[in-house]
Formats: sequence, C-alpha cells, structure tokens
Amino acid sequence: MNNEQILDNIGALVEEERILRRRTGGLLPEELTRLAELEVQLDQAWDLLRQRRAKEEYGDDPDTAAVRPASEVEGYRS
Repeated sequence: MNNEQILDNIGALVEEERILRRRTGGLLPEELTRLAELEVQLDQAWDLLRQRRAKEEYGDDPDTAAVRPASEVEGYRS
C-alpha cells in the first residue's frame, strides 16, 4: 500500500465510524464490536502512515513499513 491508498483507507474507516457514532437509540452489540474494530484499524493505519513517512524522510524504503499488531499500537501513549 502506498501513502495515498492508506489515506483512502483511513477516510473510509472514519466515514464508517461516523455513521455508527451518529446512530441514535444506541448501538447493537455487533455495532459496538465493529466500532471497537474500527478504532483499532484506524490506529494501525495511522501508525503505518507515520512509519512510511519517517522512512521516506530518512531515505529508507517506505515499503518496508509494516502494520503493527493491535496490542502494540493500542499500547502507545498520547
């Protein structure tokens, strides 16, 4: 995936997240599960994009960046 494809993916994930968050009357259990999955996928996608940009900046091959496990990206501190 190149940076543009990652950004497109982020946009699609954000849109799906917005749709779920706008629902009134509460979410079904499967929708809550999907919302949690979207949050993790977004964190992973942003992390991958940051990795790629850092590699590009320092002259490394951005294609060597890889999606990190959810347990790793979810453990980052803000």
